[in-house]
Amino acid sequence: MPEEKNAPWIKNYGKIKFHLEYPVGSMSDVVFATADENADSVAVSCNGTKVTYKALKKRIVETAKAYLSIGVKPGDVVTLCMPNLLQTVYSLYALNYIGAIVSMIHPLSAEAEIAHYLKEVRSEYVLTLYDFYDKIVEAEKLVDVKTVVLSGAADELGFFKKSVYNFVNGKKRNLKNNVVTWKELKRRAKRIKDVKPYRLDENETAVILFSGGTTGMTKGVRLSSKNFNSQAAQTEAMCSKPVRHKKMLAAMPCFHGFGLGVCVHTMLVAGGESMLVPRFNVKEYAELIKKRKPNYIAGVPTLYEALTRGNYLDGVDLSCLMGVFSGGDKLTADLKKKFDKFLADHGATVKVREGYGMTECVAASCLTPYDREKEGSIGFPFPDTYYAICKPGTIEPLPYGAEGEICIKGPSVMLGYYDRPDEDAITLMRHDDGDIWLHTGDLGSIDEDGFVYFNQRLKRMIVTSGYNVYPSQVEEILDGYEAVRCSCVIGVKDEYKMQRVKAFVTLKDGYAPTKALKDNILLYCRKRVAKYAMPREIEFRDELPRTLVGKIAYTVLEKEEAEKFAKA
Repeated sequence: MPEEKNAPWIKNYGKIKFHLEYPVGSMSDVVFATADENADSVAVSCNGTKVTYKALKKRIVETAKAYLSIGVKPGDVVTLCMPNLLQTVYSLYALNYIGAIVSMIHPLSAEAEIAHYLKEVRSEYVLTLYDFYDKIVEAEKLVDVKTVVLSGAADELGFFKKSVYNFVNGKKRNLKNNVVTWKELKRRAKRIKDVKPYRLDENETAVILFSGGTTGMTKGVRLSSKNFNSQAAQTEAMCSKPVRHKKMLAAMPCFHGFGLGVCVHTMLVAGGESMLVPRFNVKEYAELIKKRKPNYIAGVPTLYEALTRGNYLDGVDLSCLMGVFSGGDKLTADLKKKFDKFLADHGATVKVREGYGMTECVAASCLTPYDREKEGSIGFPFPDTYYAICKPGTIEPLPYGAEGEICIKGPSVMLGYYDRPDEDAITLMRHDDGDIWLHTGDLGSIDEDGFVYFNQRLKRMIVTSGYNVYPSQVEEILDGYEAVRCSCVIGVKDEYKMQRVKAFVTLKDGYAPTKALKDNILLYCRKRVAKYAMPREIEFRDELPRTLVGKIAYTVLEKEEAEKFAKA
């Protein structure tokens, strides 16, 4: 977003503030300040266990002592290989409180991936669940780990719930000498009489999340407390009403910027309740909505697709919803219309608001306003966040309406990648205004009203016979066909054209994958897709591969096709 004098769309912001005052201090400092003002309110809940702000502050300090007791020091990197559980939240803020760096990774990662993550950021401490311990043991064959803290999923639940859970899920394991159980960790905390907070500078790394970035190679994203605190203030400012004492269903995982930055930290900074969902299951998710009546939900498009396809929320009143946010993947116009109708049919007064962002700026940096929208747009930038469209690979700005690379500057933009100066050089670039801008690797545009449009990842561009084809544009057409549930378009090797366009398609219930249907889909596309961008092949699949956060894993399909080509 340009400065005010050059922003013709300021009038469109309504109640949204253009500039904000941001909280000063570390992530834990800001949450503690909120806790002091909301002591008796519920801060976080999980599986029926509710924790007030007063209790949250106490448990964070106790957990900080626990980590000190095993030798964690300021600057040490501690890996949390955990789902959304109370001990995950306690550990996040406890480690921040003592100046340690938290590295968040998916607990379902493969052994080699875990080893890579640990080695990449030189992490020697790991917190994980008993269920994932065997993978840590395998990872330790490739990297040294000083201490592994093992927890049970029910360790912070009430006595009865914990007993039942452990009876059902308990399993004996042979543990190595470097293992400390969560129970033992808490006991050791009593040896530490006092703990003084470490004052993290706003430019010090607080959290590391992993991202493919613009080059597709997984690397650690260094994020500061300022990044997260800014994201929290901006997210709340984009809401139509105060978030204090409101509830958000936190199903997005904490190892994801969306889950950690919005579903957890924003709520705890704002004085709301973060309702942790450790394991996503659409039926259980719907039950939580039915029973707990959250005010905010956030998810990827596949979540909303799943809710509309089942009868999980039949007859349920959703008038409790004050905000429904979609991110992590492109929300098709068809799905948005369908879910907006679903919400209206269930008594909700809000529509889906599509956001755009990336781990390199914590989570969202642009969001559809609550009171207006344009089809296909991802909305307006957050307060104090500026968008520019540049000629790809340069810092040359392009005019309104032109397609180019989306570039962002603002208080949530990362410090840089962990020990990757070569990646920093092509991602964080100084523009003519003297400021550092984040080059996203995404193609988009801005219209004269200030609405931003995301079109395609640059790295997904298909070049066929010298023409550029952007897969998401073809997918948008395919997804609009009545029989298509979901599609993915990739470029496959071709000896003559270098690449040809191939589409993978899953069908809606009631449709069979026949040749006649395939011909009809191609006929439909021919009327809507340029000849050079037409899929030369359609393959029906029961399901498309997904990443750990629910996005379509197009790289898996590309790899499969590359292997076929090599064998041919």
